[in-house]
Amino acid sequence: MMSADNHTVFYPVTYILTGISGTEESHFWMAIPFCLMYVVTLFGNSLLLFIILTERSLHEPMYLIMSMLATVDLLLSTTTVPKMLAVFWFRAGEISFAACLTQMFFIHASFIAESAILLAMAFDRYVAICDPLRYTMILTKSVIGKMGLAVVTRSFCIIFPHIVLMKQLKFCRTNLLPHTYCEHMVIARLACDDITVNVWYGLAVAILVIGLDAVLIALSYGLILRAVFRLPSKDARLKALRTCSSHLCVILMFHISSVFSYYAHRFGHIIPGYILILLANLYVLIPPMLNPIVYGVTTKEILKRVISIFYRCVSRSSLLS
Repeated sequence: MMSADNHTVFYPVTYILTGISGTEESHFWMAIPFCLMYVVTLFGNSLLLFIILTERSLHEPMYLIMSMLATVDLLLSTTTVPKMLAVFWFRAGEISFAACLTQMFFIHASFIAESAILLAMAFDRYVAICDPLRYTMILTKSVIGKMGLAVVTRSFCIIFPHIVLMKQLKFCRTNLLPHTYCEHMVIARLACDDITVNVWYGLAVAILVIGLDAVLIALSYGLILRAVFRLPSKDARLKALRTCSSHLCVILMFHISSVFSYYAHRFGHIIPGYILILLANLYVLIPPMLNPIVYGVTTKEILKRVISIFYRCVSRSSLLS
């Protein structure tokens, strides 16, 4: 079918992910650290989930929310990295249009879910420090379950319109995707239709959803810090700050990388394409890898159980030998 501007209009059956253009000779070697980061992500988040789910003493709001974050991190990395490695190592970049839209949905839904989970963490710390006597009354297991359901529902409702808008587009350009995974605007730019609605909807999501989450998180931690510095004892202040340090590290990693990624795409015309794609890869690799490490190092209860599991494994291996 021919469009009015003499472009051939087609509905793509498959796309070809090309990887990082201009660095094809280095793809094999670049994939090695990506693979190692993915292994660390799988191990770290799976171990975190195992510890929280098997230790009844950790079935508390803070750790249950932490397990939600680990689940989302596993989903995000598993949605993107295996295909990324296939592109780098085996030139296996072919992906069906339906699979591409599915991957796009889970990637963006994971980002929205992670933002909401970090907001839930901030609320958890706010109640724990600013209203500790009512903590167990406010954050019951039922409330945490409803939070989890709200996170999933919100992510679906926000990202599903992206899929609907994408399916309305007519494509008249190449089916080569200059990326390692199916990112919304990378696909939309291949369309011959006007993509203004797609652009504005993406902007609205970034500002009204993730931006609002960031404002509420900042407000929560502002109130937390005010309450902490009003505590009479220096030891009490240090203890309260330690309980928030891991959450603050994870929140900063997520939102700094989100802002950087957003503006990198908006000012992509002045940044080389291969740098943008490399940063996009690190954006889906580094936070999921570092989150369990941060919690493992800074959360005493988690660290204690990790050390206990390590010693058990060493003891068993020495007995077997």
